[in-house]
Amino acid sequence: MNIAVLGTGLYPFGVYPETTLEDMCVKVLREALAEANIHVNQVEAGYFSNVLAARLEGRQTLGQQMFDLVGINGIPIVNVENACASGSTALHEAAMAIETGRYEVAVVLGVEKLSGNGLGMIPPDGRELEARLGFNTPSQFALRASRYLHQYGGNASALAKVTVKNYRHASLNPHAMFKKNVTEAEVLASPMIADPLTRLQCCALPDGAACVILASRAFANRSKLQHPPVHLAATVLMSGEYKNPPSLAFWESDQRASGQAYRTASIGPSDIDLVEAHDAFTISEVMHYEGLGFCQPGEGLELLQRGETALGGRIPFNPSGGLLGRGHALGATGIAQTIEVVHQLQQRAAERQISGARVGMTHCMGADKEGDARATVVQIYRV
Repeated sequence: MNIAVLGTGLYPFGVYPETTLEDMCVKVLREALAEANIHVNQVEAGYFSNVLAARLEGRQTLGQQMFDLVGINGIPIVNVENACASGSTALHEAAMAIETGRYEVAVVLGVEKLSGNGLGMIPPDGRELEARLGFNTPSQFALRASRYLHQYGGNASALAKVTVKNYRHASLNPHAMFKKNVTEAEVLASPMIADPLTRLQCCALPDGAACVILASRAFANRSKLQHPPVHLAATVLMSGEYKNPPSLAFWESDQRASGQAYRTASIGPSDIDLVEAHDAFTISEVMHYEGLGFCQPGEGLELLQRGETALGGRIPFNPSGGLLGRGHALGATGIAQTIEVVHQLQQRAAERQISGARVGMTHCMGADKEGDARATVVQIYRV
């Protein structure tokens, strides 16, 4: 593909009672523009990702307001909402616009402010039968966990290892929400949310923002950059096929999206050096090992227990700490995943640096429908 990442900006995910959406957006926009050595007049399009500001605060067309704070206006601005995959979807749309020659430079910005609003868990769509019967997000993933453990064996203790691993990774990440290590016993002793998932097996919903600047390779080649550009080799956006009966122990959309991404990039799973994946719950990461092709169905827990998905392992998953350790600021998450991969490939990830990393993958999915994801985005980056 004809696309490079030139600049990044990331507001550490956390709880900021006195910080506004505007504060976070201005900071990450300025960081990304400075890193890319881009003037606002060179930006040809903006893509803005947010999930809940319209619902919680009644704010509409927020992207135009946020970009204008740094003087980006008078250009096409697209507001994107695709549940948890909103940031990845915004990035996908910006990339495809550059790939088809519509623009040379586009900015992708995502932000969310979720702390202190009494939201609790992400509310389901109350018009659906399952939601009216009390089937919320944690219970959806708990059902998957129960089915997976029944079908392939294992127990809740094995799942807790995902949290232990990702909190350890997050402790090395200054932008992560949680910076302390936890033990398997602490994970299992935390309050039960939806059996078998305890609180520490569910991601938190913090405040945060993220921004990346994309450009054509030609533009990147004539730019003076702080860091070498990272190239986007594939971007795929899929929705589920919603087959009946569904397979609750395997995400079919993971397999289709990653398969197309591998073909586009002309590589396979063995060529990937790291993955930032949607670990909203511990069972999610284990199932993504399998859906993305890093092991066969039913082998995910073995891959985890052998340490292959930890830093220092064969295929590190979520070196940033993932959604469990870094936090899940919805509209900013997919963009933050890209930033982690870009920094790893530029050899600037400090204590969590993966030696010799040259190819990285991001994966984010949004919302559930009839046993599959409503939106799944897989992207592959390389140097």
